[in-house]
Amino acid sequence: MSGLLDLPPGVAGLAIGSCFAAGAIRGFAGFGLSALAMAILASFISPVQLLPVFWFLEMAASLILMKGGWADAERTTALTLIVSSALGLPLGLLFSLSLDPGVSKTLALLVLIVLALAQLARLRLLFLATRPGTMLSGFCAGLITGISGAGGMFIAIYALVRGLPARQMRGTLNIYILGGGTLGLISHLVVGTMTGQAALRAVVLIVPTLAGLFLGRALFTPKWEPYYRPVCLGLLISLAAMGLLRLGIS
Repeated sequence: MSGLLDLPPGVAGLAIGSCFAAGAIRGFAGFGLSALAMAILASFISPVQLLPVFWFLEMAASLILMKGGWADAERTTALTLIVSSALGLPLGLLFSLSLDPGVSKTLALLVLIVLALAQLARLRLLFLATRPGTMLSGFCAGLITGISGAGGMFIAIYALVRGLPARQMRGTLNIYILGGGTLGLISHLVVGTMTGQAALRAVVLIVPTLAGLFLGRALFTPKWEPYYRPVCLGLLISLAAMGLLRLGIS
């Protein structure tokens, strides 16, 4: 298995376990697949190598969760976010490629922590609720995706300002990931981050990711829904901080 992933055995096992855990969290919390996996793996693998792999995983998860999402989503908003994020993604990827690998890892983890803290604090950037704010949100989400894979977390901040109900937010976010991912594939191909190695890694990791996703959906309990997000965000911060600590002492 480590040979297929082209990773040392320990890191390969960690990648499989982290994708399973991230899939489970996406299944019952509705977010966090790329963010959680990035928080665990970024100190071992360069983010620009992880991002194209996460593209496959996010697309697969979005297709599985698509049922019902279209009806719940605010579709005009989702389309605006998709188009504007497609402009920010290539800039984020090019920026990541220009950085030293160590700096890129540190930056990705810091971005995850800042976004998670912003959500826990329920940060309300009121200007995002305007139409220009929607376009800016999509652009920033694309830029962040190209750096840390966590663009969906910025969209969640946007959704908080808009006051969208939870089901509507999940539906909008799911369409954003699916549509943005479709256009994002072009960016990955043009920039050169979508490689044969990334595709092979995704083929292996998609199995534990979807296994976790189905488990997470099965474990979802509506009465505990208010606690899922803060617990998952706290876990994300802890894992990203541990990654930063490992980078600092390595």
